[in-house]
Amino acid sequence: MAERVHIVNGDSTAHILKESKLSGDIVVWREMLCDGPLSKNIGSDEFWSLRYSFFENELQVERLEYYDKTIKELVKIENLSKYDEVVLWFEYDLFCQVNLMGLCTYLLDYYRKDISYYLVCTGYEKNKESLQTLYDYAPTKYHDLYEGRLKLTRHDFLFAAECWKTYVDGSYEQIKSFNFKKNRKFNYFQLAMNQHLKRFTETAEISQIDRKILETIQDNNYTEREIIKEMLLWQKNETVYGFGDRQYSKYLENLSPFYAIKDGHYYLNTKGTTSLKK
Repeated sequence: MAERVHIVNGDSTAHILKESKLSGDIVVWREMLCDGPLSKNIGSDEFWSLRYSFFENELQVERLEYYDKTIKELVKIENLSKYDEVVLWFEYDLFCQVNLMGLCTYLLDYYRKDISYYLVCTGYEKNKESLQTLYDYAPTKYHDLYEGRLKLTRHDFLFAAECWKTYVDGSYEQIKSFNFKKNRKFNYFQLAMNQHLKRFTETAEISQIDRKILETIQDNNYTEREIIKEMLLWQKNETVYGFGDRQYSKYLENLSPFYAIKDGHYYLNTKGTTSLKK
C-alpha cells in the first residue's frame, strides 16, 4: 500500500478525515495567508518574522503558540521522502485559496518526481444550490472526494506559485488583470481573487467588509458578538471570504474611529454615518 500524507485546511477537516478511516498521515495547515504582511519566500526567515509579529501583535497569539500550532506542522512538509502520495484538501473560499497558493509554492521548493501530488477542493456540486465546504460532507463521503481527486504536476505548482507572487506583490490593477483561471486544476483561484479585490478601496471610500460592518451597526446597534454573527451569516450567503470570528473582530476593532460603544452596544458616530453616504 502506498504511503500517503494528507495536508488539510484546518482542524475540523482533520477530525472528519480521521473518522473517515482513509489511510495516511495528516498535516494541518493552520496559517491564514489572506491577512497580514507576507513574503513571497514561504519558510524564509523574513516570512516567519513577519508572521510571528502579525500573529503576536494583531491577533494576540504568542510566539510559542504560533510555533507549536503552525510552524511545527509546516516543517513536516519539508521532508516528504517517506511518502508516495501527497493529497491537499481545501475549499473554494478566499481564506482557503490563498493558503492553497502558498502551500503549492512551498511544496514546489521540495518537489519530488517520485511522489504523486493530488488536490481535493470542494465548491460547486451538481444539484446543490450553495457551494460546499469540506465540513458539509460526512466522513463516509470523504472516500468519494478522494476518488475524485485531481493530479497535480510540477507545471501546476509553477502556476500556483505565479498566482502567489501576484497576490503578494500585486496592486489592485495587477491582480485584476492577471488571469487566475488559466489552469483548470485550480477552479476557484479567480473567484477568490475577485472577492479579494473588494477588500481594496480603489473603487470605493471603504472596503466591502468595512461597509457591511458599519451598515450592521447603523441598522441594529448590536453588541460585538451580534455584529460578528451577522458578518458570518452575510459572508456565507453573499460572499466567498471564508473568514472566522477572529478576523471579523479585528476588522471591527480597526473601525473604532467610526463608532462609539455604550453598555456594550455599538453606535455610529458622525464619521461613521458620513462614510456610508460616500
